[in-house]
Amino acid sequence: MKRIKAACLEQTIHFELKEGLEPSRAAELAREELAGYKAALERKRVKYKIVEETPQPDGSILLKIKKQYNFYSCGDYLR
Repeated sequence: MKRIKAACLEQTIHFELKEGLEPSRAAELAREELAGYKAALERKRVKYKIVEETPQPDGSILLKIKKQYNFYSCGDYLR
């Protein structure tokens, strides 16, 4: 029999700009979307670690994150 002792996801998420908007407004919405994503993780009590958060030249944001998977223990993944 096998059991999962620890599980963690590593993701790269691109918060892209919405089309048809002024660049400054689109960048502001991307920042708001990122803030909402972080708030949702906190609200759901998901353990996570932001590895890298990189603003792109066009105003979009690239987020590299490690996060808990299905409430399994994260072991040493988030250290």
